[in-house]
Amino acid sequence: MANLPYGVFSDGDGPRVGVRIGDSVLDLAGVLGEQVFAEPSLNAFMAQGRARWTDVRARIGELLTLQRHRAAVEAALRPLPGVRLHLPFEVGDYVDFYASEHHAANVGRLFRPGADPLTPNWKHMPIGYHGRSGTVVVSGTPVTRPSGQRAGPEGVPVFGPSGRLDFEAEVGFVIGAGSAGPVSVGEFADHVFGAFLVNDWSARDLQSWESRPLGPFLAKSFATSVSPWIVPLGALEQARISPPPRSPEPLAYLADVGPWGLDLALEVRLNGQPVSRPPFAAMYWTPAQMLAHMTVNGASTRTGDFYASGTVSGPDRDQRGCLLELSWGGAEQLTLADGSVRSFLEDGDEVTITATAPAAGGARIGFGEVTGRILPAPGPAG
Repeated sequence: MANLPYGVFSDGDGPRVGVRIGDSVLDLAGVLGEQVFAEPSLNAFMAQGRARWTDVRARIGELLTLQRHRAAVEAALRPLPGVRLHLPFEVGDYVDFYASEHHAANVGRLFRPGADPLTPNWKHMPIGYHGRSGTVVVSGTPVTRPSGQRAGPEGVPVFGPSGRLDFEAEVGFVIGAGSAGPVSVGEFADHVFGAFLVNDWSARDLQSWESRPLGPFLAKSFATSVSPWIVPLGALEQARISPPPRSPEPLAYLADVGPWGLDLALEVRLNGQPVSRPPFAAMYWTPAQMLAHMTVNGASTRTGDFYASGTVSGPDRDQRGCLLELSWGGAEQLTLADGSVRSFLEDGDEVTITATAPAAGGARIGFGEVTGRILPAPGPAG
């Protein structure tokens, strides 16, 4: 009841909108009788705006708590094992940020030893890049190992499957109500519908060769996995916290308006074994600041656009949100509980990211999970 995340499911009939209740899905089209919930994505509902989101959440709460609605609710419940979960929204644009100071500093130490770990602009604005939305897939979709150019002997490029394939534990935020121009930090909750889990897979060897000087391209565009459940902002009130202290103070358009840091506890499992527990509370830039920066130049947003936080990492080794950090660029192999070791992902490996957040009364709510298994690169080279 404290959560009520939204998703899209099918059970023999066409995909439609549901809300997860424990191990069941409540068919909103069936119980509320509105066409907007019979759509194969959340977009039509999200476009209706914050007042509507608040009203529907209250109506669902009433349906689930008042005895007079029990028969209608039970008729609209579907057991989770009997349904198929789909991509929850039709993706528009996708932006990936780089908002964890711990992650950015670790990457800087790996790639620029002896220099300042952070670039001169990093503490002045949330760094980001536009990603490719056409390869965003729902949790459970296998991920094929990508091929591309990487640096070979003496700097001569070679082509073939990535040998340094990585996961990135991230949190995404989807736009519900679009905007024609800048969205201020204080308007964040008027435009963002909810949050969800993201694994922005990365081919580190492709990335290091092609990102000279432009940002990631083929190293990221082959796949981005998202969880099937969108936790509405209304469920995260108890998770709101102040972000870490900033120095220097951000420019005026990035000044905090209310606490929009989020106390989310992530966990990454590799082949079922926990390897990291990244804390989103440690993120330097908040999702409200990310949206403000993303639009301050006049860029518009549309329903279904989303942006991700970038890799979530904390100060401790077991809080690093990717293998690049966990294995320190491959120099320090990660030993799993079963005795196997990894520097980067091998074919057949399965990565699962989960998260929880505090709720009223000391309870915690879940984000579901985002899972993907690595398939070999196609062809003889794979």
